[in-house]
Amino acid sequence: MEIITEQKNGVFFITFNRPKVFNSFNKPMAIAVQSALDACEISSEVRAIVLQGHGKAFCAGQDLAEVIDPQGPALKSIVGEHYNPIIQRIRNIEKPIIAAVNGVAAGAGANIALACDIVFAKKSASFIQAFSKIGLIPDSGGTYFLPRIIGIQKAMALMMTGDKVNAAEAEEMQMIYKAVEDELFTETVVEFAEKIAKMPTRALGLTKKAVNESLSNTLENQLKLEEMLQNEAGQTQDFNEGVEAFLEKRPAKFIGK
Repeated sequence: MEIITEQKNGVFFITFNRPKVFNSFNKPMAIAVQSALDACEISSEVRAIVLQGHGKAFCAGQDLAEVIDPQGPALKSIVGEHYNPIIQRIRNIEKPIIAAVNGVAAGAGANIALACDIVFAKKSASFIQAFSKIGLIPDSGGTYFLPRIIGIQKAMALMMTGDKVNAAEAEEMQMIYKAVEDELFTETVVEFAEKIAKMPTRALGLTKKAVNESLSNTLENQLKLEEMLQNEAGQTQDFNEGVEAFLEKRPAKFIGK
């Protein structure tokens, strides 16, 4: 199996499962990830999603053996049919998506992580924009997200040099949310994901939608969007529950609807 999936306490875990090649992507794995994300989008039982890697790596990007295989897909197809649909799903699914970077995240693997809503990384993990080392450009949204996250100067340097960034450095430059001691990593991610899954996840999804559109909106358009989405959030069961719980001075029990 190219991926392992598990659902627990409202959290759906998608684990890249090609550890012998550091979880590098081939076509079957890309299609499997797309299908898993599609299933998460339509399931009312899934309140949050975690992407992680099996073994020592998160994801080393593209399996180059597939690229040089005469019978394999063309590079254009790999980008357009494998990675772009994954990035689009990560950004468009109106549910929190967490990247749990348990080891090296290189090339497309790094950019898949950075496309997620929140990124945790083991202290021993690292991020590498490895494309320039083989004469390619960053794909999988790398040229879009990285400059917006850390600024053009730093992003350009990392993309051009392919220098390795360790987790502590990534946190310091605000590339990721948090670097976590290795021995505490799994516990920290699961605890955080389960906490998010118990929150009003419909509102969190609308928040994600608003932030996505803010990247290209004018202030006027963004204010109109906030008005529209706030009205939508105000019609959810979770809003009613949140207000009642506040007035009754008790913990709210949200259902994501």
